[in-house]
Amino acid sequence: MATASKRERIVPRILEEEMRESFLDYSMSVIVQRALPDVRDGLKPVHRRILYAMYELGLNPDRPYKKCATVVGDVLGKYHPHGDSAVYDALVRMVQEFSLRMPLVDGQGNFGSIDGDSAAAYRYTEARLKALAVDLLDDIHKETVDFQPNFDNQLEEPIVLPARFPNLLVNGSSGIAVGMSTNVPPHSLREVAAGVRQLVVDPDCSVDDLMRHIPGPDFPTGGFIVGTEGIEKLYREGRGRVIMRGRAVRESRRGGKEQLVVTELPYTVSKTKLIEQIAKLAKAGRAEDVSDIRDESDRDGIRLVIELKRGADAGTVLQMLQKRTSLQTTFGAHLLALDKGQPRVFDLKQMLECFREHRLEVVQRRSRHELEKAEAERHIVEGLLAALEHIEEVVKIIRASKDRGAASLKLQDRFG
Repeated sequence: MATASKRERIVPRILEEEMRESFLDYSMSVIVQRALPDVRDGLKPVHRRILYAMYELGLNPDRPYKKCATVVGDVLGKYHPHGDSAVYDALVRMVQEFSLRMPLVDGQGNFGSIDGDSAAAYRYTEARLKALAVDLLDDIHKETVDFQPNFDNQLEEPIVLPARFPNLLVNGSSGIAVGMSTNVPPHSLREVAAGVRQLVVDPDCSVDDLMRHIPGPDFPTGGFIVGTEGIEKLYREGRGRVIMRGRAVRESRRGGKEQLVVTELPYTVSKTKLIEQIAKLAKAGRAEDVSDIRDESDRDGIRLVIELKRGADAGTVLQMLQKRTSLQTTFGAHLLALDKGQPRVFDLKQMLECFREHRLEVVQRRSRHELEKAEAERHIVEGLLAALEHIEEVVKIIRASKDRGAASLKLQDRFG
């Protein structure tokens, strides 16, 4: 009997079909639930859940900091049933000024450094929302966005945030899904806002018109972008290679010697890694004009000193370093994001149009919510005015009624 019942539960399947369907289900799960941001608010699910959980905890900019352990526990218990390290790593990145152009979380404690140092454990660090993050969440409880049940159907979480600014372009995003990846560079908030304004004033404007306001990415670590060909291709086709170069200045020393001082690095380049690369070149005899390397960085900023030998040409050494080290590197940009749950490659105008349409919907839904609320309040006020006008009759009806329900029905029959 046991053998027969076991056979009944075995479903014959063609291996190719099972593999194809299972892999497609897994792929879409990774794409939608983990790796790609939504084009409307520029957030992946884990970032959106962190910000919403902090908002629900009341961690506004004018409130005291709270331990990151509290935030991580709240996110795990209510919205994100995954590892605590994944949640904390996402939270740390939203604090780091060298990772986001406009950080969304205000942190207190050790949240890592541009040298590649990791953050302290979440039991030691504290956090609260920055004002810009509140702008992402503003009006969320005015029926401006749709909500969905959380993993255990006990609570609800937002599908997208109202997002008062185009966060995807401002802070960028990177992620590797199954068979696709995204790498959106960060931009200046002022320039992106000017581009949105241009699109609202002239909906038929071209990418070239928008590029007059948004000339290119603006990386949080500074540096230069070399050439415009990659930027133009990125904004027109959704994919392009942006060449980044660190800022280095020439300084004179005693005895006729010179030194190069690096004050800004290309985006995502570790200062420690750059020092190791230069030292390796010098040790291999490929940077003979370099006599010493010193890291004089402090709280005021980066200062990486490269001392040169007497008679060395600083310009030649700088060109060699740009060619052979991370002082010059390439950002492979790809404007891929989720549009209504589907992955899609955008050009600059399409990305701004999606944000504009999202904001229009948010404003319309907010206005509808406020109108319904105002009409309900008006109904109550009209009822109170009617009661005041006939106060003696109202009191008489209430006293003559045996309970509250009966009084309410009688008053409605009498006064409408």
